[in-house]
Amino acid sequence: MKAPEAMSSTETGWVEPEWPHHGRLRVLTTTRSGGFSRGPWAGFNLAEHVGDAEDAVRANRGHLAGLLGGLPIQWLDQVHGVRVVSAGAETLPQADSVWTSRRGQVLAVLTADCLPVVLGDLRGSMVAVVHGGWRGLVDGILRETVAALPSRPDFAWLGPAIGADVYEVGREVLDRVRGADAAYVEAVLDSPVPGKGYLDLNRLAELQLEALGVRAVYRSGLSTWDTDRFYSHRKEAYGREGQTGRMATLAWLPIQPGQAGAQ
Repeated sequence: MKAPEAMSSTETGWVEPEWPHHGRLRVLTTTRSGGFSRGPWAGFNLAEHVGDAEDAVRANRGHLAGLLGGLPIQWLDQVHGVRVVSAGAETLPQADSVWTSRRGQVLAVLTADCLPVVLGDLRGSMVAVVHGGWRGLVDGILRETVAALPSRPDFAWLGPAIGADVYEVGREVLDRVRGADAAYVEAVLDSPVPGKGYLDLNRLAELQLEALGVRAVYRSGLSTWDTDRFYSHRKEAYGREGQTGRMATLAWLPIQPGQAGAQ
């Protein structure tokens, strides 16, 4: 099977950033295309915690490992917190952000509406992947990630997430967002429903990354709600069984000729 570098997003069904950093960093977000899952998880569900059959998830993850050419994948036990870990320190760390400087070490976060954020630098010396739900973003997961990295990131990619035009939230969330920083009001849109508003996760992350000195921020421009190409927890909650799968956003430093890979 061909390695990811030789395959297009059309062939695999995944999404890749449109940016000039492919030589420094490999990044992709999977979709529902293919896979062995059935029912509300139908397709390429990569999450073990959403009620899907264990053998289906195992088969999906095995297929993903094959697509990656056997590179090791660091998965997380995500809890909507602000803990950041270095890849390899724990087998399945309870954290929402992971980074590495080891080439060939794949980092993964799972999402189905939350915002995946990838951070890298122009030297191609490190990479981080962040699970950006509203709680983690408001509580400082991006700040904690940047503080944990060995050097300041130069750029970021914001992967597929629920669009601001459909992500309606209640007063508690709005108060938390506005109370965290006055600048975050730019990420809140009015709703016709009293006590409600729309939250723009992409803009919230952009505001924080700009404040942290990340000079270039790229958006995928893709909403998990707008197409059946992606899993969307919010859409399923309004629809059929209320259950759904998860995509993975994966990032790694490519192994160059003559370089040693991840150990």
